[in-house]
Amino acid sequence: MSKLYVVGTPIGNLGDFSPRALEVLQTCDFIAAEDTRVTLKLLNRFGVKKPMVSYYEHNIRARGEEIVDRILAGESCAVVTDAGMPCISDPGEDLVRLCREREVEIEVVPGPSAVIAALAVSGLPTSRFSFEGFLSTTRKNRLAHLEEIRQMRHTLVFYEAPHKLLTTLQDLKEGLGDRRVALCRELTKLHEEVVRTTFSGALEHYADHSPKGEYVLVVEGYTPSQPVQVALEEAVALARRLVEEGQAPTAACKEAARQTGHRKSQIYTALQEGR
Repeated sequence: MSKLYVVGTPIGNLGDFSPRALEVLQTCDFIAAEDTRVTLKLLNRFGVKKPMVSYYEHNIRARGEEIVDRILAGESCAVVTDAGMPCISDPGEDLVRLCREREVEIEVVPGPSAVIAALAVSGLPTSRFSFEGFLSTTRKNRLAHLEEIRQMRHTLVFYEAPHKLLTTLQDLKEGLGDRRVALCRELTKLHEEVVRTTFSGALEHYADHSPKGEYVLVVEGYTPSQPVQVALEEAVALARRLVEEGQAPTAACKEAARQTGHRKSQIYTALQEGR
């Protein structure tokens, strides 16, 4: 039957490739792959010979239309990513949307997921979580993102590349405060490693150990602290000291608000009035 199959593939260990996923790749008419060179290695390992089309971020519009037209003409297509579940922080998301809009049948063939695997071994709460993907490469946007999610109480999950890990850890510490984190890399592979620590501990660890492999960061959610019962004058005095130490007034008032429980705007107004 003509349809789109969303097929999960191994994130490392080929023993995780499911019999159903293999059957679908063997019987579909063609495969849409993020990187045909990577997928070819998987197909060769299991003796699958199927035509492939490349489907990645820079050709999703035109190629997506071509794929849907072929399915509507009677062919079946399996969409895969380089590793794990396609359509999650992946161009396949757009293909599923296009199929939905044009009423093409979609069937999922679940497989390994780095997000779920990392959560399972993180040692942090898993009943509620938010997958945040990759943070922006623009620092301003990255910090704005972190400010937006700073008070979310559920566990947060991020992807990160090794060459950006230290910068991201520093920004996470600055934007979220020093929280517990599980740094999961090379999951299901020979050198699988999970480092359970804090942002501070991770920065210290990776100052001496060069980051290698792709990372999934599982971060502790926000835990409201009991506000310290202090007078507004003390909060303003704290903000004033922080300003004298070089912080901007808004940043100083934000930190004073965090430590004392008073509203930032209230502290800022009092600071400007010279209390």
